[in-house]
Amino acid sequence: MKQDYYEILGLSKSATAAEIKKAYRKKAIEFHPDKNEGDAHAEEMFKKAAEAYEVLGNEEKRAKYDRFGHQAFEGGGFGGGGMNMDDIFSQFGDIFGGGFSGGGGFSGFGGGFGGGQRRVKGSNLRIRVSLTLEEIANGTEKKIKVKRKIRAEGTTYKTCTTCNGSGQVTRITNTILGRMQTASPCTACGGAGQIIDKKPVDADAQGLKVQEETVSIKIPAGVEDGMQLKVTGKGNDAPGNGVPGDLLVAIEEKAHPSLQREGDNLHYDLYISYSEAALGASREIDTVTGKVRIKVDEGVQSGKILRLRGKGISNLNGYGKGDLLVHVNVWTPKALNKEQRDFFERMATDENFVPNPEKGDKSFFEKVKDMFS
Repeated sequence: MKQDYYEILGLSKSATAAEIKKAYRKKAIEFHPDKNEGDAHAEEMFKKAAEAYEVLGNEEKRAKYDRFGHQAFEGGGFGGGGMNMDDIFSQFGDIFGGGFSGGGGFSGFGGGFGGGQRRVKGSNLRIRVSLTLEEIANGTEKKIKVKRKIRAEGTTYKTCTTCNGSGQVTRITNTILGRMQTASPCTACGGAGQIIDKKPVDADAQGLKVQEETVSIKIPAGVEDGMQLKVTGKGNDAPGNGVPGDLLVAIEEKAHPSLQREGDNLHYDLYISYSEAALGASREIDTVTGKVRIKVDEGVQSGKILRLRGKGISNLNGYGKGDLLVHVNVWTPKALNKEQRDFFERMATDENFVPNPEKGDKSFFEKVKDMFS
């Protein structure tokens, strides 16, 4: 069981936004890596505190957490899970009152993380994953082959003598307003703070080489077309003491042969004959969990909507499942033989064939309104 976020920060559920920020800052200072070098427990607590603050420090996320707990953020890439040091310092650097270094690296406070040396983040990779409606409805795990840059074995680095490992150079210029100090990334090391010392022949100028790797991607139920997931640390490696970039996974939803998606609900067009509409029928239809058999009552009218509750898509934020809405359409024959035509001509004036809607029969627009209410 994951630890309660309020408990991690030592707060009650009635805590104000200011109290949450203050509590996080206190925990972050207590367990900061600069003060607890090599302490795995302190590092874990530092990450837990940041994860708790990411949720409780956001009004919308906090409301979801108060209502649904950790279940509100199940599934990688959403909510507070899977934060690394780069995520923490890039998102919450200002919590310490001293900002953070730009360009993908970070410096904490009191000398910066990792002894004051700027850490560069490797570039992100982007892929597209196509999913069936069944995979989206139930969640799935995909194993994808990705070509990413990794540090070549045998590569060593040394401190950049141009910036002395800071990753940036400072320039002082005289202006009419006085002396102005500016800082910019070091061109000698590309802002990494380190340069190549030795590298094998198959490595590039940064000591990296391309390698194919199989990455396992857990995709939660309820994702939508165009949504992007993040797999932390599975992008390209960075040179020197940098940290890997991320793998960004764009979701693509495949068209289903008989089901159409609308949010968490699904729609199915069921076509029945005049005979089935008059006499009733039992028909088998598709759902995202397999085929089911439904009953169509005798005397059903075209436009009737049958609702199969819970047969839709799981909500991404844990708000249950949508429904499957079956739209009944009575199929009108396009060509009749003489016998059939004679039958319908005889029935044209029969009282059972004359439209006679009852007060309880809803119009098409009323049915649509009910469907979305």
